[in-house]
Amino acid sequence: MTDIEIPLQREKDWRYRFFEMLPGLLSWTILLLPFILSQISPHATVFFILTFLLMWFAKAIAMNVRVLQGWRRMQEHQKLPWPQMVEELEAGAAMNADVKRPEWHYDNLLRLQVKPAPIRPSELIHAVMIATYNESRAVLEPTIQALMDSSYDMKKVILVLAYEERGGEQVEAQAKDLINDYKHHFYHAMSVKHPKDIPGEVVGKGGNITYAGRKLEQYLAENSMDPLKVVVTTLDSDNRPHTSYLAALSYTYCVCPDPVKISFQPIAMFTNNIWDAPAPMRVIATGNSFWMIIATMRQHLLRNFSSHAQSMQTLIDTDYWSVRTIVEDGHQYWRTYFRYDGQHEVYPIYLPVYQDAVLSTTLWRTLKAQFVQLRRWAWGASDIAYVIQKGFLTKNRVNKLDLSLKLGRLTEGHVSWATAPLVLAFSAFIPRLVNSRDIGQVGVAFDQLPHIASRIQTIAMIGIVITLFLSLKALPPKPKRYKAHRTVLMILQWFLLPVTSILYNSFAALYSQTRLMIGKYIGKFDVTEKTVFTEDKSKITSLT
Repeated sequence: MTDIEIPLQREKDWRYRFFEMLPGLLSWTILLLPFILSQISPHATVFFILTFLLMWFAKAIAMNVRVLQGWRRMQEHQKLPWPQMVEELEAGAAMNADVKRPEWHYDNLLRLQVKPAPIRPSELIHAVMIATYNESRAVLEPTIQALMDSSYDMKKVILVLAYEERGGEQVEAQAKDLINDYKHHFYHAMSVKHPKDIPGEVVGKGGNITYAGRKLEQYLAENSMDPLKVVVTTLDSDNRPHTSYLAALSYTYCVCPDPVKISFQPIAMFTNNIWDAPAPMRVIATGNSFWMIIATMRQHLLRNFSSHAQSMQTLIDTDYWSVRTIVEDGHQYWRTYFRYDGQHEVYPIYLPVYQDAVLSTTLWRTLKAQFVQLRRWAWGASDIAYVIQKGFLTKNRVNKLDLSLKLGRLTEGHVSWATAPLVLAFSAFIPRLVNSRDIGQVGVAFDQLPHIASRIQTIAMIGIVITLFLSLKALPPKPKRYKAHRTVLMILQWFLLPVTSILYNSFAALYSQTRLMIGKYIGKFDVTEKTVFTEDKSKITSLT
């Protein structure tokens, strides 16, 4: 399929609009169902609520198992000698018989001896694209430094700093200064200014990195470089890859039989400034980090998110990222999926890319910025209509069973995002509140529902103990400016989890789905303020 772009507003017919409304309609129906059923069928009410509670109890157990598995896998992969393993891929054999490698590494070596992969590690060039709006040097420079600290040869890395004209002259001067200061460390370095007000583009990251991607394509063509031998990683301004990320990506890319049809996804860990962020933001950031870990253990659910990588050839084939949506990262999965007629997978890179938790200049601005960020992520519900149109209403060669399963997971994920915290917290109390009639044994069941829900939720709280334990292990070293009691607050913060789940996760998803339902589109990427603390406790604030 070649037509993979989101339709313009004037191109959307009634069917597309209906499917845009679908996630909101489903979410509001589920939230209203306990009220409606309580008046119509008490038995059905009890069945619905108990089924929902038990389903989420089972899901919580599964998620706890997955997060433990994922955490262990991430720890193991951080300890692997990735540069040496890449060298062995190049040589086609283990170079040191006395050093034990993972079994899958030996399997890869044997497989590649029989059928070599199209790209050898020595042929591979990395392009790392950092997107920036008006972030300060204090935000951007640590990201570049993190790249330079990699256990990888920077002379095989192209650095692209993609900045916005709307950021102003100071941002342009800063971008050029950074490139001048660091270009000698890299194979090549370039700053690319994305012009403002390009027709057909929403104001957002997609237009910026797409424009930079086309400039990179020109550079590769001018230097006769094969785009299949270039893998592009996109980073936000505050993203700091693990030291082994580039080596691990090289390894994974070079064992792929067909890397063009693969996306590569590291684990986003929102811990850069976790000690500085307020307690509600710490809880949300930690929860998001652990969800990313869980996703790597459920590859059928894994999607492009924030920092991700694809071959340059893939980006050329998909005409880069969409410039018509504010969620260009997750949407890129579907663009690639349809471009290759469903032959597209996301491979996990079990290494972290460290990112910032939301932090602004004041508590109120931080609380607001967190909601804005989550509602932007929740706008991914707009992909449901896109998937249905391209997959079922447009002629294609996509496997319909595979597409149906993916669509079901996409829809369930967004609807659960909006409804689960609210239903779990309040549904057990609704039947008796709205129905005070004497209805015999069902009435007794109504009275028992809150107690049953409480028991289920108490058992499920074991997951919070696991999360608390892992969250403490995931913390970076405590800055000297904080005393010991800050660690105690890191434990007490988890009492806020029910509040943050409802006020942020549910309400942000409902907000986005409701706007989509009534056709009030979010046509602009809402930038998030990023504040950096220095050791003297002063703040440097910018937008990203």
